[in-house]
Amino acid sequence: MDIRQLTYFVAVYEHGSISSAARQCCVAQPSLSSALRQLEQELGVTLFIRLPKGVTPTEDGEKLYGHAGRILNQLQSLKASFNEPVARIRFRLGLIKALGVERMSHLLREFSTSVPGLELHLVEPDEICEARIITRQLLKAGEAFQPIWQDNYLLALPPGSALILQDNIALTDFENLPLIQRSPCDAWNTLYPELVRRGIKPDLRANIQTIEYALGLVSAGVGCAVVPDFDNMRQRNDILIRPINELKLERTIGLAYPKNTHSEPLTMLRQYCQYASSRQH
Repeated sequence: MDIRQLTYFVAVYEHGSISSAARQCCVAQPSLSSALRQLEQELGVTLFIRLPKGVTPTEDGEKLYGHAGRILNQLQSLKASFNEPVARIRFRLGLIKALGVERMSHLLREFSTSVPGLELHLVEPDEICEARIITRQLLKAGEAFQPIWQDNYLLALPPGSALILQDNIALTDFENLPLIQRSPCDAWNTLYPELVRRGIKPDLRANIQTIEYALGLVSAGVGCAVVPDFDNMRQRNDILIRPINELKLERTIGLAYPKNTHSEPLTMLRQYCQYASSRQH
């Protein structure tokens, strides 16, 4: 496997066409096709399904795209570090709250160093920006959506809660349960109306915005909270988490960007998001 093969692969993936990729890479189509076949043979997988008009990536192709984009971006950044200073490129990225500090820090760190001269500005998701990391429900007309993470929600319990003896939480367990409301929250918007419909009344103790504050109140014994199942929560010893039965509480986090818009920072951000998605599965 070499850089040339990965470059051809990424071009075919992004264009959905071997002929278009060959034109972009300034190479004869048979040569590009041969390089792709060699790459597939080396990996022992099929990367694309050939269609009458173009190609579509297989699951292995989707997986390789994130890795290949990351490798090519790092190589480009390495080369750029030995060149003359380049013009600054301003890129505004809108972010919703409660995305998970660890995984977002990793994603933003890699992206911010991948484009020479990139000046990354993090803004609210409703401000003017080149792209947004949001839930699918917030997608606007004219935007494309590339999924990154699929989060399930769990109930975070204080160590002293009687519910820690249960492996799962039923909706009836929410009756008079000390509960911390967090808004905005996709899971709360599903859970609370269902509790109301069933006549179940939890004991609402607080209404806050961030997951960090919610977990702080849980740890202090104020109440329980519905939170996304982030990896770092399972490593904490000041709270316990349990799955909730009867309701499917989940959200899809993804990259939203204007359709038919192309730029170097956006292309690289999409590749890093694809890589982050492949690491979750």
